[in-house]
Amino acid sequence: MSQSPAEPTATTSRRRRVLLPLIGVLLLAGVAGAIWWFFEGRWHETTDDAYVAGDVVQITPQVAGTVLAIHADDTDVVKAGTPLVDLDPADARVALDQAEAALGQAVREVRTLYTTNSSLAAVVAQREADLAKARDDLTRRQALAGTGAVSGEEIEHARTGVQAAEAALATARDQMLSNAALTDGTTVESHPNVARAAARVEEAFLALRRTSIAAPIGGQVAKRGVQVGTRVAPGQPLMAIVPLDRVWVDANFKEIQLRQMRIGQPVSLTADLYGSRVQYSGRIVGLGAGTGAAFALLPAQNATGNWIKIVQRLPVRIAIEAGQLAEHPLRVGLSMQVDVDVHEQDGNQLTASDARSQAPRTATADDGQEAARQTIRRIIAANLSGPRH
Repeated sequence: MSQSPAEPTATTSRRRRVLLPLIGVLLLAGVAGAIWWFFEGRWHETTDDAYVAGDVVQITPQVAGTVLAIHADDTDVVKAGTPLVDLDPADARVALDQAEAALGQAVREVRTLYTTNSSLAAVVAQREADLAKARDDLTRRQALAGTGAVSGEEIEHARTGVQAAEAALATARDQMLSNAALTDGTTVESHPNVARAAARVEEAFLALRRTSIAAPIGGQVAKRGVQVGTRVAPGQPLMAIVPLDRVWVDANFKEIQLRQMRIGQPVSLTADLYGSRVQYSGRIVGLGAGTGAAFALLPAQNATGNWIKIVQRLPVRIAIEAGQLAEHPLRVGLSMQVDVDVHEQDGNQLTASDARSQAPRTATADDGQEAARQTIRRIIAANLSGPRH
């Protein structure tokens, strides 16, 4: 049965009615996409090669000792100054007692030097008087030599007495000068012997204080490896503290994505942990000094010419608003989605040379020095009686 000529025409007409609207929709979508890209899309750079980073503060002992107690474990949140680990203080306490005793002895020995100065000055005065008397005796005998009242032997004895008195005076003066050289320009408190003993007291005092290890900064405890009873050495890692309120994001962008990036540009971020329902706001604070390959342990060498070009990525540091971190905490190492708005082109590509580091400062700076110096002043005062020189 043959098909009539009108049927193909009807089929073609139906196809056109279906395809023309579809083509129109596609054209409109293409035009809308082009418009969006021109006004908005080309001003955004995105990557999912981004991870949360932060300071990892290693807790290490400053003195050797045996661990007696551990006050914090993994996942615990601690404040600055919170005790973390206690070491056996017995050896440090004995060393401090010995240093304090040595300081007291040094003060008393130096006091003796100053007292000896006065004694030697009195001896010199006495020897000067003896010399004057011997000279007077010699003068009188010499005046009577012509009368026969004094023999030559007596005059010779008088002359020998003068020579002996002169020698005794010279010896006394040398002793006084020698002792004065040990004390000139100083007081008992500032004497080198006392200062050296005081430094040993301060050293022993700080060593005893450091047997109690406190958190240098607030944060969450991680990587606890220390155990009770372990003998630890200075510098040995015990645990780590991560201040989660100061984390940032390291986003690794391709080379071609960095052309319009500037410091200070706004960034939108989402974490896989919370999903798209939580969006963080941040800003670019710095661009890395080199790619990951440049700082690799075995960097790629292309001098032979046998190489394959690979698009490199550069780490870009992004700071997140502290309030958002407090509301939705992030952990180091989490994956992030990053969208940088590059509309603003006023910023620099390099961090300003006068920019100050935002790294956290320890809140438990060695305040034990003042307590140690108070102890030193107390020991010196206790061993320094009478007037000070």
